[in-house]
Amino acid sequence: MSEKTIGKRELKAWAQALKGAGKTIVFTNGCFDLLHIGHVRYLKAAKAQGDILVVGLNSDSSVRMIKGPNRPVVPENERAEVLAALACVDMVTIFEESDPLMTIRTIVPDVLVKGADWAEDAIVGRAVVEAAGGRVVRVPLTAGASTTRVIETILANYGGKET
Repeated sequence: MSEKTIGKRELKAWAQALKGAGKTIVFTNGCFDLLHIGHVRYLKAAKAQGDILVVGLNSDSSVRMIKGPNRPVVPENERAEVLAALACVDMVTIFEESDPLMTIRTIVPDVLVKGADWAEDAIVGRAVVEAAGGRVVRVPLTAGASTTRVIETILANYGGKET
């Protein structure tokens, strides 16, 4: 793991200290399996919304709940390390649940960022953030960029065979 990875126990105090220092905390979440250009652009746009970008990362079991038994391709600790290596990401926290509501309740970010593919009223944690005076931002996605598309391209071109 990385110095930019934090557990649930430390998360609340860490976030409160940053808020006490006047920092704007931005939160987003996702599986971030097979990091691609869409992820990088999305995370950079999220970071532009405030001072500190916290990424909630779905655990392996959480990804399986959402995406099915063949995902994730990359284990959670490796996905966390790759995210933490990005300059725009300040902290990564892994959550086990199918959605990040408990994590959002823990840190109560100033800004909650999701992709524009999410309807505003379907964004998990929106009520928590807005009730605390924060805002929700929907970021446009990069057309054609998705982990599913990467996997489909690999399977179509290599049929599961190594090159």
